[in-house]
Amino acid sequence: MSQVEKKAGLLRRTSSSKKPLKEKVVLMYDEIFAKEDPAKNNPRFWDELFLMKVNLEYLESKLESVNGEEVQRIQDNINSLFHHCVQALGEEHQIKVVNALQTLCALFRGVHQKNKSASGFDIINMLMGFDKAEQRMKDLMERLDSLLCGDSSESLKSLCLKLLLCLVTVTDNISQNTILEYVMINSIFEAILQILSDPSSRGQHGYDAVVLLALLVNYRKYESVNPYIVKLSIVDDEPTLDGMGVVLHQALTEYNRQYKDKEEENQGGFFSTLTSMVGSMFIADVDEKLSVQTNEAILLALYEAVHLNRNFITVLAQSHPEIDIPVTPSTPTPTTPTTPLGTTPPSLDVMNNPELPLDPNLQTSNLLITFLKYASIVMQDTKDEHRLNSARLCLIILTCIAEDQYADAFLHDDNINFRVSLHRMPMRHRKKAAGKNIPSRPLVCAVLDLMVEFIVTHMMKDFPMDLYLRCVQIIHKLLCYQKKCRIRLHYTWRELWSALINLLKFLLSNETTLLAKHNIFHLALLVVNLFNMFITYGDTFLPTSNSYDELYYEIVRMHQVFDNLYCMVLRVSTNTGQWKEAASKVTHALVNIRAIINHFNPKIESYAAVNHISQLSEEQVLEVVRSNYDTLTLKLQDGLDQFERYSEQPKEAAFFKELVRSISLNVRKNVSLNTLSQDVLLKEFSTIS
Repeated sequence: MSQVEKKAGLLRRTSSSKKPLKEKVVLMYDEIFAKEDPAKNNPRFWDELFLMKVNLEYLESKLESVNGEEVQRIQDNINSLFHHCVQALGEEHQIKVVNALQTLCALFRGVHQKNKSASGFDIINMLMGFDKAEQRMKDLMERLDSLLCGDSSESLKSLCLKLLLCLVTVTDNISQNTILEYVMINSIFEAILQILSDPSSRGQHGYDAVVLLALLVNYRKYESVNPYIVKLSIVDDEPTLDGMGVVLHQALTEYNRQYKDKEEENQGGFFSTLTSMVGSMFIADVDEKLSVQTNEAILLALYEAVHLNRNFITVLAQSHPEIDIPVTPSTPTPTTPTTPLGTTPPSLDVMNNPELPLDPNLQTSNLLITFLKYASIVMQDTKDEHRLNSARLCLIILTCIAEDQYADAFLHDDNINFRVSLHRMPMRHRKKAAGKNIPSRPLVCAVLDLMVEFIVTHMMKDFPMDLYLRCVQIIHKLLCYQKKCRIRLHYTWRELWSALINLLKFLLSNETTLLAKHNIFHLALLVVNLFNMFITYGDTFLPTSNSYDELYYEIVRMHQVFDNLYCMVLRVSTNTGQWKEAASKVTHALVNIRAIINHFNPKIESYAAVNHISQLSEEQVLEVVRSNYDTLTLKLQDGLDQFERYSEQPKEAAFFKELVRSISLNVRKNVSLNTLSQDVLLKEFSTIS
């Protein structure tokens, strides 16, 4: 028996000596894969075919098994099958529509699996005939659009979206999927928006809709005009944008809740007791258990919305009550292999509760807060490529937010305060922070906390230089806004200064190792210039004069780090080598910091000697600083409050290309038409004629 026949669905065995009988639908597929037109001897062939329960596995394997010569021989029949599938989508008989949608999915997958090395034009020719492809795809997209926007059942709409996701992800690189040219020409953008704007439809299909939109936006985005990019950038319909925000908020909230449950599960029970008994031996194991796969598709959708549509920024601030989402999904758990945490859409219970009563005692949240919590989870562990990419994408999103004037105004609004409980990496030298003691503050404080947390927790051998650069640049952009608008933020700036100084200390301690891979002088320059921002403009945005005094105290207290940095960059800049110019820039940037150290240190030593004090208290040092400002001379440094605005092309193009490839592979793996069980669908429509 051939491999294909083994996969065939069976009716019954007549006896042990006889071959099993094939399902009727399998026999009909065999006719399609014969040379003759299957409708030649049976005019009702196509009508009958779409009344049969689809055998996806057999049809796909049959398509994969045909060789080059057979393709030529049966191409007319494959074209005819595709054509009749599209025709069946217009039938009133819902079972025919269901079977046609599933057959189309098998066709797209089977033909692409078979012809991975073939050109897009050859695949189009095999599926629908190149001369008829434009009309066939126009008809297909119109029928799908009609099903998505009409009064079809929710199951049918879900199936349409599954088919579209299947079509978009059949190639590893979606930009090489030539069939998508027809999806660009025959846009379903409005259908996606309609799904997102309607609460009921959004609850059922919002997740698939935003993932589909994110993928379509990335089709050849650098090579040609992508209509989905153009249309997304100008959407200003409030219900639609809010709807997109609700879907993203709920998907991220669900992930955060699952992570929190997993964290609590690991902290309780026997495992926790055993860990405390034997010390820190098992800490790595606990961390590993909490390292869960991220949802890059939802992150990409959030990025595209924030990056392309300025109107979406207002959605980030829309308040939602912060609730514990029901754990039990309303849909049966599929029997397919379980997917990693965070990669599947939220349960329907979650998606169907967009409007919830606001309890005056309940902490409110919004998409930005939920995203910050999500980022605090995924940025903890950057050891593998997926987590590193997710952390990078989170920082890119925050970069776009930090550059937006409206977002900055909301972040810094002292009248809108929130308690944001960020996740912190377990570390042996610090206690776990108690979430209940978090003060209510402007949201920018949470962003700064997240940046400080990352800086403190990722000084390691496999140094994530790119992420550090982005962190420091986000802090700089926020400071530029505060300086420009003279916003005196009540923030514990000392924690930031301490984190930055420790970062410089780490760069110095690991100079040789790090220079083999990275230009550490670029990062050092950004850090030093953050201090220069505080020194030069701190009087315009630090909350009190005492904060300014504390800045000078920290610089003087940690002068050894700055002295060592100066010695290092001076050594490198005076030698001929790869890093000469980069090190020289840091030398010049240190001029005011060195002036502060060289001015105040002798004054502090003199004060200690005159007063016979071996070790001065902080208050005594601050008194010396306050009384000696007048004689301090600093140089004016230009351009400290200027920054290069974010641009995706060309710097980020390679990153997004690989990210979309990874998402496409994951979506393809998880989008199985069996998610909507054939039996359930057929039962639903069996009474409809």
